Amino acid sequence: MFKPSIVLLMGLGVLASSANAETFRCGQRIASPEMSVDELIDACGEPTHRSVENVDVYGHSANGGRIKTGKSVVETLTFDRGNTAAAMVVTVVDGKIRSMERAK
Repeated sequence: MFKPSIVLLMGLGVLASSANAETFRCGQRIASPEMSVDELIDACGEPTHRSVENVDVYGHSANGGRIKTGKSVVETLTFDRGNTAAAMVVTVVDGKIRSMERAK
């Protein structure tokens, strides 16, 4: 059974990762990774660039190697936020936002 201190540390780790997630201003709204893709587009408008890639997903096999377990759709959405703010790049995996970061 878990000790309370271990459970607390695990919970704090989850909160810390959420707290470190980057958010962006889109007009009067704040875009965050917790949004759905539809909510993001509603807040920020259509992306200025969109790329879609189908990638293989691998897992570990019983003999210690890798085995293909399926496919995922990875979309990269870029939102131009004007001259005074860096573009926002959003990575979407299988329809869910996985990351948001400033364009490099």
